[in-house]
Amino acid sequence: MQVQLRHNPSFAMARLHLQPGEPVRVESGAMAMHSPGVQIQAQSTGGIMQGLKRSLLAGESFFVTTYTAPPQGGWVDIAGVLPGDMIVLDLQPDRPFYIARGNWMANSYGTEVDTKWGGRASLFGGEGGFGLQAHGQGQVVLSVYGAIDVVDLQPGEQVVIDTGHVVAYDLGMQFRMRRAVEGRTIQSMKSGEGFVFDFAGPGRVYTQSRNPSAFAQWAASMMPSGNAQGGLGGVFR
Repeated sequence: MQVQLRHNPSFAMARLHLQPGEPVRVESGAMAMHSPGVQIQAQSTGGIMQGLKRSLLAGESFFVTTYTAPPQGGWVDIAGVLPGDMIVLDLQPDRPFYIARGNWMANSYGTEVDTKWGGRASLFGGEGGFGLQAHGQGQVVLSVYGAIDVVDLQPGEQVVIDTGHVVAYDLGMQFRMRRAVEGRTIQSMKSGEGFVFDFAGPGRVYTQSRNPSAFAQWAASMMPSGNAQGGLGGVFR
């Protein structure tokens, strides 16, 4: 599979060029268009239990769609939900990556993407918890909200990153998840930063410049309440 990114960095789409008979797994609903003759099959990869884990724990679709190129080859265009960039991870067998929920878009033949526990934040309403583990040899396509930042840490070098901005990271590196103000739950909540990651090199972390969870909370706060709607209705009646 060869990936061609278009319309990036603000409204990226990825064209997945496939060899004759080559399959690619794509997040349900992510396809924008494809070339003639491409075969489509939607199924729960790994069976019902794996599908439930993906859906209930990792926040991904229950079904994964497999697109298979015809004898002459073909292509599939995919796009994310939120505006932003896309990135291609080149996986090696000895370098698996953790992918945060909502960022995975597609993976090539030779790679696997499974449900993975990424931290305790989901137990407290944070952005962490279950995500996906990508491993094998091949390519994985991710979408991000906003722009992509790449943080390469040297041995012993450390960085603290808000969980909502983390897209993917080397599973071989040292990391832990904690409250933003360590040991002080109330102070963490007052700061607006619930949970953060402590990363220590060597390793690589991919981040996004916007936080999807923060946007969702802001959008919900802008929605009129039932009382407000009723009040407006009374004005116009």
